[in-house]
Amino acid sequence: MKKLFSIFLIAGFIITGCSKPKIAEIPKEAVPFSIYSGTLPVGTVKLRIVFKIYKDKNNNLSATMDSPDQGATDIPVDAVTISDSTIRFDLPNLKAYYDGSLQPDGSYQGTWFQGGTSLPLDIALTETEIVIKRPQEPKDFPYDVEDVMFKNSKANIKLAGTLTTPEGDGPFPAVVLISGSGPQNRDEELLGHKPFLVLSDYFTRNGIAVLRYDDRGVGISEGDFADATSFDFANDADAAVTYLKSHSGFSAIGLAGHSEGGLIAPIVANQSEDVDFIILMAGTGLTGKEILKLQGQLILKQTEISPEGLETYKHTQSAMLQIAVDIDNDEEALKKLSEESEAYGDLSKQDQQIIGYDPETFEAALKALLHPWMRTFLTLDPRPVLEKVKVPVLVVNGEKDLQVPPKENLSEIKAALDRGGNTNYEIHELKGLNHLFQTCETGAPIEYSLIEETFNEEAMDLMTRWILKRTAD
Repeated sequence: MKKLFSIFLIAGFIITGCSKPKIAEIPKEAVPFSIYSGTLPVGTVKLRIVFKIYKDKNNNLSATMDSPDQGATDIPVDAVTISDSTIRFDLPNLKAYYDGSLQPDGSYQGTWFQGGTSLPLDIALTETEIVIKRPQEPKDFPYDVEDVMFKNSKANIKLAGTLTTPEGDGPFPAVVLISGSGPQNRDEELLGHKPFLVLSDYFTRNGIAVLRYDDRGVGISEGDFADATSFDFANDADAAVTYLKSHSGFSAIGLAGHSEGGLIAPIVANQSEDVDFIILMAGTGLTGKEILKLQGQLILKQTEISPEGLETYKHTQSAMLQIAVDIDNDEEALKKLSEESEAYGDLSKQDQQIIGYDPETFEAALKALLHPWMRTFLTLDPRPVLEKVKVPVLVVNGEKDLQVPPKENLSEIKAALDRGGNTNYEIHELKGLNHLFQTCETGAPIEYSLIEETFNEEAMDLMTRWILKRTAD
């Protein structure tokens, strides 16, 4: 998924980007044979790794791997080979494998190999699987929960979502949640977290109705996600507003967009007279090209990349982004991108791994730069859109957000609202929070899955109080 905008930058070692890996299909008759776990050192971060070995009725072995700290389970292991003194797991989908040597205590001392890089990994038998704690996920719902379908007439598709309505007679203010980039379900689920589930629960418990929905082509929503741009997603959000407008019992309708959703919310507010307020959660005030350049450099500075690698990345990425913006012909653009990418081939294996450069698969990453969504994102300037917004606006950004850096974006958002004459806005830079509004240490994406908190409560309370104040009779 495109949740991390940096196309050439890995968010973790095991799973590149934030996409969910393919889920293994274990034979029904297979039963767990043994579970091994260990800890993989990735820079300053320790990632827990779990291998689960199964045996069927014919004593054939199969296996899966979990990376609990990245929210990934049942990753297919293509082959598991056990001898008297060694064990090996092959994972071609990740371009990885593990080799271990048996120790006297029954554990294995070995190495994890992935993308030309190797790291030490010792594994030992364990009796229980690792459970990731997500204490904020609601266990009960003291309000009305309704699965709904609504139609986007412009695209002729139906979108599926969940409408949560507070207890009581109302009327209540209502909010449409707009997800960030990449195929998202209604909970905006990623890396073991469900931010929109937690946020909608908090809003609804405090008197605010919420409509959250699966992106087009995701979950049970119709449509094709792959061919859509931000403007298509804006039409989907507009359809959600129209659906809420058709209901009675809502005193006001607003939009709360996260990341790319914060780019989409002002577009919808300008094209719909039914939007009464908007909230930009880590929304952008710069073009995508400007964002990517800042984001990539900030995230890389949190890694162990060499100074030479960082400078090469900065120069090459800037040139590539300009090619994607300037050259409309895909074939010509791809040729130029390939030429520019050759600079990565001279870097050390470690720098290549950090950047996410793999000569065998890099063409797919280059083609992603030419996707209609990416081309739109690179050139879409939110500033003239924000200048036209006349409804109340709340802007929140984490102080340690490395994906949408607060200093540069908040200043541009403020300037655009001022130029448009909108004085009914608040802007908050929230101390110690990252792009997902988690309390963090560095803000680096690799931390997201390691943090138990899904959404900082003080941030949710700020938004709740702002909505209720703006919509009070």
